[in-house]
Amino acid sequence: MRERLLLTGAQPVQQLHAQAVRYVCAQAQSAAYDTLEGELSEEEAQILRRGRNASAIRTPKSSSMMDYRRSTGVEALLGYLYLKGEDERLAELVEKIFTVIEREKKQPEEEVCAQ
Repeated sequence: MRERLLLTGAQPVQQLHAQAVRYVCAQAQSAAYDTLEGELSEEEAQILRRGRNASAIRTPKSSSMMDYRRSTGVEALLGYLYLKGEDERLAELVEKIFTVIEREKKQPEEEVCAQ
């Protein structure tokens, strides 16, 4: 995510970090979950569900348990594709995630990702 943000142009580090947080927080990734779910192969959907259903050690402070679990599923899927070396598919899904989160960014920052 940070790599993609770096490609948008030079900006102060603190501003870059604030933008990155908005893309990787549980609420943003949970919003992307629904979009991804309908566009996955059976194998990818299985990884998404396994990541979502993995038991959490503790309840997150800044998000609901549902958002946290769904975002874990998204991260599991992206990690799986990365480890398999499926760079084109990974880039395709990351682009879809950015599109969804860009729509969400129109809300005030506090509503998208509580810090």
